[in-house]
Amino acid sequence: MNEKRINIPSNATFSVARSYIVHPHLKQQFKSSARNADSCLDEAIGLAAAIQLEVVGAEILRIGRIDAARYLGKGQAERIGAALQGLGNVDLVILDTSLTPVQQRNLEQIWHTKVIDRTGLILEIFGARARTREGRTQVELAALSYQRSRLVRSWTHLERQRGGFGFLGGPGESQLEIDRRLIDGRMGKLKRALEKIRKTRKTHRRARKRIPYEIVALVGYTNSGKSTLFNTLTDSEVTAQNLLFATLDPTHRALKLPSGRQVVLSDTVGFISDLPTELVAAFRATLEEVTEADILLHVRDIVHPDSEAQRQDVLQVLDTIQESDSEPPLEVLNKIDLLSSDHYDALQNSVGRNDRCVALSALNGDGCDKLKLFLDELLSDIRACHELKIELANGAALAWLYQNGQVLKRFDDQEFAHISVALDSKDYQRFAKRFTKVINL
Repeated sequence: MNEKRINIPSNATFSVARSYIVHPHLKQQFKSSARNADSCLDEAIGLAAAIQLEVVGAEILRIGRIDAARYLGKGQAERIGAALQGLGNVDLVILDTSLTPVQQRNLEQIWHTKVIDRTGLILEIFGARARTREGRTQVELAALSYQRSRLVRSWTHLERQRGGFGFLGGPGESQLEIDRRLIDGRMGKLKRALEKIRKTRKTHRRARKRIPYEIVALVGYTNSGKSTLFNTLTDSEVTAQNLLFATLDPTHRALKLPSGRQVVLSDTVGFISDLPTELVAAFRATLEEVTEADILLHVRDIVHPDSEAQRQDVLQVLDTIQESDSEPPLEVLNKIDLLSSDHYDALQNSVGRNDRCVALSALNGDGCDKLKLFLDELLSDIRACHELKIELANGAALAWLYQNGQVLKRFDDQEFAHISVALDSKDYQRFAKRFTKVINL
């Protein structure tokens, strides 16, 4: 039998809406895809659970080709319709793929129930999770962009006549055109609001650069453990759940490294395969936080069966928002506490041969100290540490260092301030040119 069906226990999730999930898998993908069909279905179930849908059934549906009218073949659509009737009242069918508006409408007519695709489901999750004004604005813009493409001519019977000069008749505006115009107007307002947010973020980033602390951003596939690692490293309590898209809004905390150097650690929204283009566009202001980071840490769930495919998905999104000559992110292989002893030893041997990779457990902290040392070494290349002896009376030099560098240590005797300061090479050259006496002491 080509289809694999999974019956979900009735107590699997909280009952909000009864849903049925179909993961269509093209036959030509069996050999070419690095992604496992079973794990794809599990991910779709996880997405439904993220907004507490009651999943009453799920299946992998192998299809030979995509039907332009229904995506699925006629026989497959009818068979699923019979299965839905057998399950009783199913409120929602989720197709774990991208549907055209016509395909979505035709399936709803065949199954007599609401149908959404993967993009619609992810937008629902983001809408439920957005907490800040910025997050809600970004989600609404993405949802309206998606909804606009779904407007179909189901309202044309409500066409209203708009008066001319008495002798000029005209069809006027249909409800479809009104809806489209209203959506366009609202999208314009949201884009202007996001542009203001974007400018505010630029101002904040400039302010952070003046402090000046390097920014280390955590990126990765959703539910890879970024927020748990963030909490472990910074002793914070941001929301960290075994749930897809638990984090939407970026969070920043100070992180002190073993050398005494301080950095700003940023927790960002997780990525996912087939990330809706509407979301990438709407969340551009947030994703710019990633592009401004000095170091990117790519957190990977190393025990996930599709770990390598997830890695490629993350890199693909980064390619769309970063400059072409950007440094590749450093890899943090998370959840080593779930590995068997044999796999653990093999992973440690592999990591030992890679100078841009660290293995750790964000949950129990194993390997986190090594990550901090690793960051110290990397940042030393970006911003070298200098030992300087400055006369206490030379307030201008001291003030310059505090404003443009990161003072790691200082002790004063009767005449001099002995300072360990981290400076970019360009800033050190500026300092040396301006305060030649200090360098020659």
